[in-house]
Amino acid sequence: MTSPIRVRYQTIEIGNNDIHLCTLRDNQQFSDPNHTALDLGISSATWPIFGVVWPSSIVLAHHMLEFDTKEKRILEIGCGMALTSLLLNEQHADITATDYHPEVKAFLDRNTKLNNDKDIAFERVDWANDTSELGLFDVIIGSDLLYEDIHVSLLASFIQKHAHDKSEVIIVDPGRGRKNKLSTKMIELGFTSEHIKPEHTEYLDQTFKGYILRFSRNMSPNLVE
Repeated sequence: MTSPIRVRYQTIEIGNNDIHLCTLRDNQQFSDPNHTALDLGISSATWPIFGVVWPSSIVLAHHMLEFDTKEKRILEIGCGMALTSLLLNEQHADITATDYHPEVKAFLDRNTKLNNDKDIAFERVDWANDTSELGLFDVIIGSDLLYEDIHVSLLASFIQKHAHDKSEVIIVDPGRGRKNKLSTKMIELGFTSEHIKPEHTEYLDQTFKGYILRFSRNMSPNLVE
């Protein structure tokens, strides 16, 4: 983790779970002295996005609170502050986190220690040039991932590459206007699609205008392209 960024500590309650987080103080922080992020195409304007807790991530964590994770390998895409990964890790789920930002792992390791839990498997990945060795997952989750139209096909392709023939995908979208495009892509890949309006989101400061996108498939291996 580089300095002189300013951080804050907070505790987010998810059901009866207290998840302790060290995050950026706000979305005005920036430090990239060696141009590591810039070389990855991350500008000073977008640099802080990974480091604060967004409403979509809180919705995802609440949605996954009662999810049956037994004997399921779970992948969080674009984890940022990895609130849901930290929650699932506390519940002893098999969770792997990924993100593109070069500072995410340092924060993830720090926050895992804050919660006195075991290390979370992490890999920095690029959807557009995926050379990872992540393997396949039973459940793939993420929140607030579709910032540009190009992200729709990149995300769908990444999910396709890492989803088991029988798998579930849960993406929380805050309402950036691309959920239908993603659903179309996922249906093309053999998934069913469902958009759910989350209820009882009084844990948020403002009304949540987005949706929980749920995709699933149960295909024979020889049917998967």
